[in-house]
Amino acid sequence: MAAGLVVAGCGQSYKEKREISRQKMVQQHREDSAALKVAVMPTMDCLPLFVASERGMFGKTDVRLRLFTAQMDCDTAVAGGSVQGTVTDLVRAERLKQKGTPLKYITTTNAYWQLFTNRTARIKTLKQLDDKMVAMTRYSVTDLLADRVRDSAKLDRERLFKIQVNDVHIRLKMLQNSEIDAALLTEPQAMLARLARHTQLMDTRKLNLTMGAIAFREKDLEAKKRQQQLEDFKKGYNMACDSLTKLGIAQYRDIVVKYCGLGGNQVDSLPRDLKFRHIELPAQSDIERAQKWLKEQ
Repeated sequence: MAAGLVVAGCGQSYKEKREISRQKMVQQHREDSAALKVAVMPTMDCLPLFVASERGMFGKTDVRLRLFTAQMDCDTAVAGGSVQGTVTDLVRAERLKQKGTPLKYITTTNAYWQLFTNRTARIKTLKQLDDKMVAMTRYSVTDLLADRVRDSAKLDRERLFKIQVNDVHIRLKMLQNSEIDAALLTEPQAMLARLARHTQLMDTRKLNLTMGAIAFREKDLEAKKRQQQLEDFKKGYNMACDSLTKLGIAQYRDIVVKYCGLGGNQVDSLPRDLKFRHIELPAQSDIERAQKWLKEQ
């Protein structure tokens, strides 16, 4: 009994353990609040961020990536202030501005989008999309592109059905399972569609459209500390782009698998001409194109 009392006396009480746990939570919350948080997607335009984060290229700045599979969730995070920045497209960013979230563009990205039709549907031309369903995300570049497809094919507005499928993984699965006639995809989901031999009908790289972007909340960039974090962010981003250009995507196979959900062998099927450029502001013509389309809606 005496020995038991001694052991019991040496242990922490429930109250003490709860206090330690609370202190840890407070510390974690403090560190998270101080960190620079960015909403990202499992797409290749985010690869420089994945590489910089995994390889410690952001220097002293604690950059924390918040991974989502739907762009709408990224929008919710940046609008609500739980993240300071987001990887997005110009249509969504301009829409956020209209809705009351002032954003500052930091750079364009190498994102491009391709239109695929289900291989079993035997759709070979845009005109054959008459009375067909296209998976996209509302008020995004994919929404704009669906309208462009409709206009190019001279289809009536009500003859091309735009189906909102926000999750990029689900959108691809719906195409593969013949639940949708067509879908607008970016890499690496576009690569998986090609491997499955679905038919590609459009590529934004041939349309002179560069709509990918990284934007930060203007309000969160007012503090000097955030401004310094942003400079470290830019340096790390450029460093990652240089490394990707020099070593190639295959050198970061583990990172692509981790963030994009690919199999190791699938990484080798990614386009070899993917280029990752240094920080560069979006073209004003692309911003105006997004603004014009939104105004027409």
